[in-house]
Amino acid sequence: MNDAWLNEIQWTEDGLVPVIAQQHDSGRVVMFAWMNRESLALTASEGYAVYWSRSRNRLWRKGEESGHRQKVIDIQLDCDADVILIKIAQEGGIACHTGRESCFYRSLQDGAWQTTEPVLKDPKSIYK
Repeated sequence: MNDAWLNEIQWTEDGLVPVIAQQHDSGRVVMFAWMNRESLALTASEGYAVYWSRSRNRLWRKGEESGHRQKVIDIQLDCDADVILIKIAQEGGIACHTGRESCFYRSLQDGAWQTTEPVLKDPKSIYK
C-alpha cells in the first residue's frame, strides 16, 4: 500500500494524531488513544489496532497482554484531518484496562463522577 495517505493527516507537533475507537456494530466509543505514523500504518496493514503509548514511549498493540485485541473494520479521518476514528470489533468485549467494556464508564452526576459501568473481568486476572 502506498503511504501517501499518511501525508494528508495533520499530525501534532510531536508527530501524533488522536484516535477514537468505536465498536462498529453498537457505535459505542470504547477508547481514546494516540497513534504516530508508524502505528497508524501498522494498524492499516495488519488489520488490528496499534497505538503509540505516550507513557511507555513505544508502540502498543492493543491486547498484547490482555488478549483483548481490536480488529479494525474501518479507518476514518475527520474533516480537519486531525482526528482518526477507527471502527473496531473488540475481542473479548473489554477495551479498558479496568476490565470494563469501555474506558468511558464514569458519568457526571450531581457534581461528582459516578461509576456507571460494571467491571466485566477483574484486571488482576487479565494482566499478569
